[in-house]
Amino acid sequence: QSHLAESGGGLVQPGGSLRLACAVSGFSIDYYSVGWFRQAPGKEREGVSCIDSDGRTYNYIDSVKGRFTITRDRSKNMVYLQMNSLKSDDTAVYYCAAESRVGVCAPRRPLEIDAFFYWGVGTQVTVPS
Repeated sequence: QSHLAESGGGLVQPGGSLRLACAVSGFSIDYYSVGWFRQAPGKEREGVSCIDSDGRTYNYIDSVKGRFTITRDRSKNMVYLQMNSLKSDDTAVYYCAAESRVGVCAPRRPLEIDAFFYWGVGTQVTVPS
């Protein structure tokens, strides 16, 4: 049974760091693109970062470039989102999602929610103002 499970969220002070983890079971990330999305209170879900099956990475929000890094551990079938210099605007529920089709992670176009088939239930990240 295919399953994604996020962990690593929590309450962190501005300027702090968190590493989110996405544990994937039921399929190999070697053949899937995995994206991180977030949804802040009262806002639409938005794509944050993505890593494709070849390991190429993309960030989609200007405000996180240079602060957030997506990586993967193929031996553990895990994808991570390292978040540094956190700000109150980063407060959101963070979701990981996976898709086998090629091209869902791409530069110069937003990460599309509807393009991803498998989703986790999310992990809350809170950065007080």
